[in-house]
Amino acid sequence: MKLIYAIVNNDDSHAVQSSLTKNGFQATKLASSGGFLMAGNTTFMVCSEDDKVDEIIGIIKTHSHKRKQFVPNSASYGVGSYTSFPVEVSVGGATIFVTNIERFEKV
Repeated sequence: MKLIYAIVNNDDSHAVQSSLTKNGFQATKLASSGGFLMAGNTTFMVCSEDDKVDEIIGIIKTHSHKRKQFVPNSASYGVGSYTSFPVEVSVGGATIFVTNIERFEKV
């Protein structure tokens, strides 16, 4: 058995959850936030048989989209002079971890 951790942007969370459910997979959903942009994410935990891992990752990939976003960036120009200008960064998509599970029980 495998445990899949998928960290997904909040904008894609509903689509991922709906598609997992529609395809017969149960997931535990946790609210989380990223360290870089401090933006809201959703972490899904899905336990499955080894042969279903690629199907689950495919569902997550299909519904997790990368997008560009502008974020403020501060830069220093000389002594005591600061300015803020936006920088374009890529956000979204999914970060996925797959780990082995020794035992899984639903009680």
